[in-house]
Amino acid sequence: MATSTDQILDPLAERYLGHLRVEGGLATNTLEAYRRDLGKLQSFLVQQRVGMGEAVASQQLAGFLSSLKDHRLSSASMARTMSTLRGWFRFLVREGLLPVSPMQDLSVARRAVRLPKTLTMAEVTALLDLPPLPVLEDRRDRTMLELMYASGLRVSELVSVELVRLDLGVGCLRILGKGAKERLVPIGETAREALVQYVDHVRPALLNRRSSRALFVSRRGGALTRQAFWKIVSRRAKRAGIAKPISPHMLRHSFATHLLEGGADLRAVQAMLGHANIATTQIYTHVERSRLKQVHRQFFPRQVRNLKK
Repeated sequence: MATSTDQILDPLAERYLGHLRVEGGLATNTLEAYRRDLGKLQSFLVQQRVGMGEAVASQQLAGFLSSLKDHRLSSASMARTMSTLRGWFRFLVREGLLPVSPMQDLSVARRAVRLPKTLTMAEVTALLDLPPLPVLEDRRDRTMLELMYASGLRVSELVSVELVRLDLGVGCLRILGKGAKERLVPIGETAREALVQYVDHVRPALLNRRSSRALFVSRRGGALTRQAFWKIVSRRAKRAGIAKPISPHMLRHSFATHLLEGGADLRAVQAMLGHANIATTQIYTHVERSRLKQVHRQFFPRQVRNLKK
């Protein structure tokens, strides 16, 4: 079900998105995904001659979801679309435009748990301990990776963090995360030492008498973008001889997984990651169990094949 990129969304839907932006504090990418979902719903309802604020039969919504499946929408996208629809119809009920939500009789199959991809300790070490290059950017890049792995930051949090939020004396960062929620994150001694050198020597040289609120800056004085950091990680992975595909978020996943493997409390990891729901953090316990099962299969001497002899 293709929708035009210049489609004008119903004013009521725009009001709902504005509500999410102000009250929910949702990220821009999340809002854009909701906008696309609502645009698809609007296109479908136009064909059904139903307005966005009017009553929709459950059968019609089932037809809408079926049309998405026909276009091979992934299970993750289907789950997000269901979330968008539930929120949309709750909004209409709350506004008094509908007596009940037509979503109450609909459900979608639960998507399979997809374990986050992580790096081994050896890969993390190879990525962080590369021989230094004689350029300021290399020292900045090393510091960024040290900090991301040491604190489990999201990429968006890393590139947008401001200098005033860094406390090198205490060794922590004040991060403004999803939903505009602030959390205090420890950075560890290795990352702290790298940050001291970066803040005292590298950052001033990159700025060259310019001023910037951003902690991590380019030679132009501005903050780095998420895309620029992706390229930094990709280049360093290639230099480190890491053959598998690698993304910046894998450092965050590795931070959480390695903490739990070392015996960290799940609630403490949840707080450091900035997860609103501990169920989100529990995915890393699946990673840990999966790794332990692999180790057991590989090294336990009395396997099923031995019992069959």
